[in-house]
Amino acid sequence: MIQPRPRTIPEATVARLAVYLRVLTSLADGGRTTVSSGELASAAGVNPAGLRKDLSHLGSCGVRGVGYDVRALRERIARVLGAERSRACVLVGIGNLGAALADYAGFGSRGFHFVGLFDASPARVGQSIGGLTVQSMAELEATVTATDASIGVIATPADVAQQVCDRLTGAGVRSILNFAPVTLVAPAGVDVRPVDLSVELQVLAFLGQQRAVPAEEVTA
Repeated sequence: MIQPRPRTIPEATVARLAVYLRVLTSLADGGRTTVSSGELASAAGVNPAGLRKDLSHLGSCGVRGVGYDVRALRERIARVLGAERSRACVLVGIGNLGAALADYAGFGSRGFHFVGLFDASPARVGQSIGGLTVQSMAELEATVTATDASIGVIATPADVAQQVCDRLTGAGVRSILNFAPVTLVAPAGVDVRPVDLSVELQVLAFLGQQRAVPAEEVTA
């Protein structure tokens, strides 16, 4: 049985490091050489104390009174996240969402590239999206093995998502990003990250509703 790797950096911190990497990349592309903790924290949507705590997992990074070297910090975070090497991904489910993901050029700049697109619909098989041809589900396992794909993205209807997850993990995929509105069960050693857009919209609706409630009703 494959055991999960021990994580020396908390998962929530890893998620924020990815945001810092995005901000630093934007700053570097714009010609910035240094950035203060306050500026970086504001751009990332966190407080400076939280930023400094997150970066403490990387060792000494900044210089008091000067801030952070943009390129050096970007490279250090990229190494920690493994963003400096390309990771092969496969995507299953080429509906509207899946097609948009397959055609998004931003993944490549962050170290991810799709090596296979799959769909069960004969009408979608053979289509060209993002430079790849959509393949039939019958080719899934062979493609995962041939490309050594380590990440699978599921954008299928909920009723087939678990079956797709089982096939991906059976073929050797050890990380799954799930857009299907269902909770997946995966073997030990497989990381699953759910992205349920309807849940996120419901949370936003609730927060908006709370802001609209008069203060006297909240304290009553």
